[in-house]
Amino acid sequence: MLGSLQVEQRRSRRWGIFFKLLTFVYLFSLLGMFFIGKDLGGSKVVAADHTAIVEVKGPIMDGEDASADTIIAALRDAFEAEHSKAVVLRINSPGGSPVQSGYVYDEIKRLRELNPEKKVYAVITDIGASGAYYIAAAADEIYADKASLVGSIGVISSSFGFVDLIEKLGVERRTLTAGENKAFLDPFSPLKERDREFWQTVLNTTHQQFIEQVRKGRGDRLKGGDELFTGLVWSGEQALELGLVDGLGSSSMVAREVIGAEKLVDYTARPQPLDRLIERLGVGVAKELALQMGLRSDYSLR
Repeated sequence: MLGSLQVEQRRSRRWGIFFKLLTFVYLFSLLGMFFIGKDLGGSKVVAADHTAIVEVKGPIMDGEDASADTIIAALRDAFEAEHSKAVVLRINSPGGSPVQSGYVYDEIKRLRELNPEKKVYAVITDIGASGAYYIAAAADEIYADKASLVGSIGVISSSFGFVDLIEKLGVERRTLTAGENKAFLDPFSPLKERDREFWQTVLNTTHQQFIEQVRKGRGDRLKGGDELFTGLVWSGEQALELGLVDGLGSSSMVAREVIGAEKLVDYTARPQPLDRLIERLGVGVAKELALQMGLRSDYSLR
């Protein structure tokens, strides 16, 4: 009996040592990946002349890959690079936040003024619509494929109303507010006509801001009339006829034939390897550990 107990204790100690060693290996692996990631994710130093690429991919929203912070950080790196001859915004996005799009638009204008020798070209691949076209309008020139989807210059706000549903379910809605309009557009209350009219003025104002920026960016190259600003979307071939784009072609074509610097260098801000690992693992403990040790890196304006 005593011998069995001693064997069990020794076995327990061995397992304890094993798990401690495993923990240390895990921590040192994370540290190693962090420092390697810093080297891989640092500023690019390219000695040869090249065309800088900045991706605008997916929804343009805060916290997404195509947030204003992410895009602006990449744009600044691309402009600061000594041997970048021009910057290409490679766009594949259905749009998103007008605020995020506006931030990027304004920064492109600012960087162009500070660096007049470097032009910005927007190249739309599958789609450059709504907020994505807003950003493209800040470029010196816009290119697309003949089958790209371009435009959608409009503003949308959508939701659902559940008034009849909760009545059928026998649910009583209780909403207490301080402020006459605090429950504005509550989906569980009937839509008031004055609320609808007011919200339409907000959408119209945002739409006019969008139109104004597109007109500033494109100028007299726009050949269409008011139909350009109705929210319709066109193929790249149609967009060329309407003056929404300046030509048909890819990023490689623009770099080779327009800019004259065929080599492409991607300046798009990417998550560090450690961030990607933690995200894939989805382990709350690992995230908290990285946060406490200062290993997580967040995009920020610089």
